[in-house]
Amino acid sequence: MPIAVEFQQVAYYLGQRSLVLNLNFRIESGETLVLLGRSGCGKTTTLRLINRLLTPAQGEVRVEGISTCEWNPIQLRRRIGYVIQEVGLFPHFTIERNIGVVPSLQKWEPSQIKKRVLALLELVGLEPDRFAQRYPHELSGGQRQRVGVARALAADPPILLMDEPFGALDPITRVELQQEFRQLQQRLGKTIVFVTHDIQEAFTLGSRIGLMQAGEFVVMATPEEFVKSTHPEAQAFLRVRGEWNS
Repeated sequence: MPIAVEFQQVAYYLGQRSLVLNLNFRIESGETLVLLGRSGCGKTTTLRLINRLLTPAQGEVRVEGISTCEWNPIQLRRRIGYVIQEVGLFPHFTIERNIGVVPSLQKWEPSQIKKRVLALLELVGLEPDRFAQRYPHELSGGQRQRVGVARALAADPPILLMDEPFGALDPITRVELQQEFRQLQQRLGKTIVFVTHDIQEAFTLGSRIGLMQAGEFVVMATPEEFVKSTHPEAQAFLRVRGEWNS
């Protein structure tokens, strides 16, 4: 499989403190890599190094074979959809206009944008006739998160970064969106990097799980391999999963 993202001996520091260190891994096109770990372990830093919101202090991050330092940052970010927990929708834009922001910046024809927006609303389970002309404050948290996913997919980027996108939702809505997103990924085949501290979410969504601790990977494995890990941090997360499933 082609390599979508590659980290080569990457480190990033905040003052004298290393936020991530010795990151060496590849993400194949079409796979979902879940970055799992406790708060402060380096998950979001790793994510932001991919779309050049952060630049490595050491080493190199390559996207589609090109160093992020060689990419034009705007062009790079237009190749990468980005979904965060707070969604970040423009409150004074309709849902249709929110989803169409990036295609508009890329000078798509208005008719093409409208067609894309309506198709994406259908894709994420929001009826276009009901939701296209609404505003973010008129939607529930789960509905806004669906709009966030649709907006990230609007220009059909090959890579999608997701930073705890379902973390603020109630447990039932969260599980529903996890299942729907898994089906969506199977249909679209995007390369996805998904940040979470939720072991159950990691097992639901990940084709591989990268467990981070103190800025480094301590386990990088498929879900089937992960359950066999003897690393103490993996065991700690697996105990939580066992309690969740009991």
